Amino acid sequence: MCSALDCVTDRMVGHAPLDCNRLHMPSPANNSLSDSQLQQYHDAGFLLQRNLFDAEEIGFLRQAAKQDRQLDQHAFGRNDGEGGSIRLSLWNHPGHGIYGAFARCHRIVDTASALLRDEPYHYHSKMIMKDAKVGGAWAWHQDYGYWYANAVLTPNLVSAFIAVDPATKQNGCLQVIEGSHHCGRINHQLTGDQAGADPQRVAAIAERMPLKFIEMEPGDVLFFHSNLLHRSDQNRSDHPRWSMICCYNAKSNDPYEASHHPNYTPLNVLADDQIKQIGQQQTSDDHDSLSFLDPNHDASARSLDDVNR
Repeated sequence: MCSALDCVTDRMVGHAPLDCNRLHMPSPANNSLSDSQLQQYHDAGFLLQRNLFDAEEIGFLRQAAKQDRQLDQHAFGRNDGEGGSIRLSLWNHPGHGIYGAFARCHRIVDTASALLRDEPYHYHSKMIMKDAKVGGAWAWHQDYGYWYANAVLTPNLVSAFIAVDPATKQNGCLQVIEGSHHCGRINHQLTGDQAGADPQRVAAIAERMPLKFIEMEPGDVLFFHSNLLHRSDQNRSDHPRWSMICCYNAKSNDPYEASHHPNYTPLNVLADDQIKQIGQQQTSDDHDSLSFLDPNHDASARSLDDVNR
């Protein structure tokens, strides 16, 4: 039986990726992680959990997101430095609708707690809208490369990348450098409108650590460390690649001053069955509770521009 780490595609390997989507060991009913899963996360910087959400659950999320006019209206683009633009919508509070049901469910929050070894709180969530033919790229970066500027003292944050659509090499799936979170925070500079990690250092790291393409099916979730180097290519395929990413900070890592993202706010965790109950009751989210981010107030990447002047 292959591990989640084996279920990704290595650039060095010439053959097709193993079909490991159905060869995983399901998470225990109480959402606890095994010692080997915890060790894998701390060694590799990421943990891939297949089928964490079933087809009905992820279907509610997909339908809500793709029919959500306010989500679309609050979306903004970030120039990728390669002639394209990545489109996303970001909100600070989990909300009471379908987005919040995913961000606050035990399956996600309990895993985040185990990986952080602390009480997690919702730092923000975002919908990455990598549309067919036009979806832009993400430059190599660490999330902490952005969040360091937000008065966050340590990189003890974790992101849960939820595949809404299939993610493949062809439509710009996530790429990670396994173990790169051990390299510490790397200096970042503006790449288009994005914070990009120092390319010389990234190249040196990539020579010593394996690069992985994380191909995912809807309902799969990738948990990854805030210092893990990751990127994605432009989507030139005929297929969209949307994903929702829920980001969590540790309570003990509460920022020492306010920023455009929240300080510690206790999470009201939901039972896992609430996803289907909420999904059956509504086709859009409770937007008033989300607090969408105005990109003009996002100082994370802009602070790099100030430093480089």
